[in-house]
Amino acid sequence: MEYVRAGAEPRWGFADGLQIGLAPLPGPRGLLRVYAPYLGHGPLRVVNFIAVEPTPVGATERGFSELEWSALDGERGKRMGSAAAPTDAFGPLSPGVVEPSGELTVYVPVERFDNGAHVYVRLRFRPDRPYAVAVAGFHHPDSVPLARLTLTATMGNWARLRRLHLASGPVTPAELWPGFTGDRFTAHARFGLDALGRDADGAVVVSATTDEAAPTTVAYAEGTAPHWHYEGRTAVQTWRAADPDPDLEVLVNGRACYWASQSPIPGGVSFENFEFGAAYRPGQEYEFSVEPS
Repeated sequence: MEYVRAGAEPRWGFADGLQIGLAPLPGPRGLLRVYAPYLGHGPLRVVNFIAVEPTPVGATERGFSELEWSALDGERGKRMGSAAAPTDAFGPLSPGVVEPSGELTVYVPVERFDNGAHVYVRLRFRPDRPYAVAVAGFHHPDSVPLARLTLTATMGNWARLRRLHLASGPVTPAELWPGFTGDRFTAHARFGLDALGRDADGAVVVSATTDEAAPTTVAYAEGTAPHWHYEGRTAVQTWRAADPDPDLEVLVNGRACYWASQSPIPGGVSFENFEFGAAYRPGQEYEFSVEPS
């Protein structure tokens, strides 16, 4: 398996599979960029982002890695880096480490959040899972205690994900938030462990897909920014938990308009944020995959 390992740009993953990138590649800072070039995307087309959102013990609000301002340079979005081992330093780009198993491992330090959370993320790419990355969150010793450390896929609207596949079958935004309009987020819908499906290995698996047969052919409202226009093949976006905690749940919210715009999403509300939620456990690993459909 050939890997991409932070050569000319901050990007890691499979040469012919899923890749993760960081700023200054295009897009908001403070987000992991998810690339799926095997869907027929250009080299800078992001299929989704993953945000880092820690909640301290006793708090009701999360930190937001892409929305908070950096204390290091005054720019929006917490700074993220890369390293071959856990660190809180932002050094030169690291190629990561290829383990004896053939896995590629990269650590991503994240600038301290305004709420006192100080965390980092581990990325693992397995040779037998070319369309997936395993992500796990950890805290540094000087972090405030954490109740949760959410790693959320934040851009389901681009693929217009409208089917959330649970153990009992798919649910849709129209069922969850009937009549929702406007340019804000819906409330989160939550589904506990009993509602979630399992794969043959017993891992919890929850997928989201579009309900459109040909998403590249839809008509967009006048003024919709070109970067919201879908391109390439359709895919199944999935979170997988091999070792789920008893309190594990899936959370989704939706939007009727594309982010930071008044442009309506063709076909109505679609899912935007898509995540696992559970009490914080250092090193709890979840796999995010984007598989061709």
